[in-house]
This record gives sequence, C-alpha cells and structure tokens, in this order.
Amino acid sequence: MAKTYSAVVLVAAAALCMAALINVAEAGNEKDTSLYVEGKVYCDTCRVQFETPISENIAGATVTLLCRNRMTELVSVEIEAVTDESGRYTIKVDNDHADSICEVHLTNSPREDCSEVTAELNAARILLTNDVGVVGPVRYANALGFMRKEALKNCAKVLKDMGNLPWV
Repeated sequence: MAKTYSAVVLVAAAALCMAALINVAEAGNEKDTSLYVEGKVYCDTCRVQFETPISENIAGATVTLLCRNRMTELVSVEIEAVTDESGRYTIKVDNDHADSICEVHLTNSPREDCSEVTAELNAARILLTNDVGVVGPVRYANALGFMRKEALKNCAKVLKDMGNLPWV
C-alpha cells in the first residue's frame, strides 16, 4: 500500500513539474493576435451579380480592406492585397478590431473586359475580432465580382441549367 501511495505521489509531482515547465515555456512566447482575411475575386461573365459555373476567377485584381471606428468613422485599418492566379487573396491584420466596421472592397481589375463594379458585388463586410465565437485566426469574406461589359452568349443556357430561367 505504501508503495502504491508513493507511486501516486511521484506521478502527481511529475505532472505538476511538467505543467509548470509548459507554463514557463509559453510565458516567453507572446500570443499572436493576428487575424487573416481570405476571399476571392471573380468575373461575372453573365452580368447576373452572382457566381455561375462560367464565372472566371481574376488573377491580379486589387482589393482593399478598410476598417472604420464605429463611433468616430475614422479609418483604423487600410490594407491592399492582390489576388493570386486562382483569384484568391489573403490579408494579414494585426490585433483585434471589435470596435470597427471592416469591409473588403474591390479596387482594381486587370481585365478591361471585366472591370465594371456594382454596389452588390463591390464589398464584403467582415468581423475582425476573436470575440465572436469563431475558432482560429482566419475570417472568410464573401466572393467579390467585377462584371463583364457584355454577357457571354451561353449565359441563358447556363442559367436555365442552374434552374434560374425556367421560361427559356
């Protein structure tokens, strides 16, 4: 019985020592409070203001993240990003912006045939705080789209196949 009691005490002491070592190791590391906004930019080839199977991702498009203080309306964050080959972007944001209204806006399209901006596709609002119950540092913005100057000829068929044009 005494040996069992000694073994339990020894295991408990070892566990406490390990916990203390982990706390000391973590005390030296400052917690990274950065958040990351991820999204994509596409070309609305059918001019319907939503993505379709023939929408095209836009590489080299520029977006801007703007955060404004809720009370003063002063801009607290303004960061530009450029989309990669797949039309995706990532914006690193330092610190928490719970007191701000943050939106990603379309800034520039590299495509002359697809550069029209509409109010519906121009901005995506995003919460940049850790106080919203989201686990992890990544926040996903809705896709943003530039509209093509003229719709592609096969859009009616694509929309019918999607169930959006039953009369065609």
